[in-house]
Amino acid sequence: MPTVMEPKPAKEKEPTPPSGAPASGEPELFAAELEMEAKSSSFLPLLLVAGLVLVVGGTIFYFVKGARDVLTVPVATTSVTDILKAQAPPVVQFSTGTVVPSVNEKPQDPHYKLLAKAGVIVTKPKGNASLIVNVTGPGETLLGKISGVQKTKNPDGTVTYVVPLAGRVLVSVDKVTMVRPHLATVEYSWKWEPNRLGEEFDASGSLVKSFSTWDRATLIKSYGVDFYGAAPTKASISLMEGNNGVWKPYVE
Repeated sequence: MPTVMEPKPAKEKEPTPPSGAPASGEPELFAAELEMEAKSSSFLPLLLVAGLVLVVGGTIFYFVKGARDVLTVPVATTSVTDILKAQAPPVVQFSTGTVVPSVNEKPQDPHYKLLAKAGVIVTKPKGNASLIVNVTGPGETLLGKISGVQKTKNPDGTVTYVVPLAGRVLVSVDKVTMVRPHLATVEYSWKWEPNRLGEEFDASGSLVKSFSTWDRATLIKSYGVDFYGAAPTKASISLMEGNNGVWKPYVE
């Protein structure tokens, strides 16, 4: 007797994904790309802000540093004043005792006569060319009040004096021109400030004018006489700022 076979149920077909739909795993990849784009879009403004901060900071640093590199009038005043003080003053040199002619001493030159007229010394001729020289009481007092007087005793028994007559003082700083950072040209005015003896050695004074033209020229050339009462002199100097911030004369 034939066996009755039950029909097998038809196997269900798996649905076919529609054309163009993303394959398995693509949604996660797409989400990661979106996240990266979001991070990138948020990083770009930060980068722009950082760049702007650098530009602004650099500009501020440039101007601050540039301001420090500029020589101001007060600093120029201090620098030029120090430079003028450091310059050697005009001096007159003479000796006391029996002064004989030598390379360093010319007792017949007019400075001994000028000192005698100023009341600093008294002289007495000895022989044809020598002088006996002594400092007067008022002369000792005067020399004692002058700063920087050098007094040296010599082997021959004479005493040599080197006496400053005047100093240079700053009147004004007229203009400061920056040549480049750390280098400036300063235009200024200065004048002589004579001491009490320097006033007697003024070329426009009555004592000096009492000498001959030749003697006045000798006094000006060799013995410290100058126009100490003249109007201020204009001058200029180049100053360079050192690593310690001090402005000093620039030498090429």
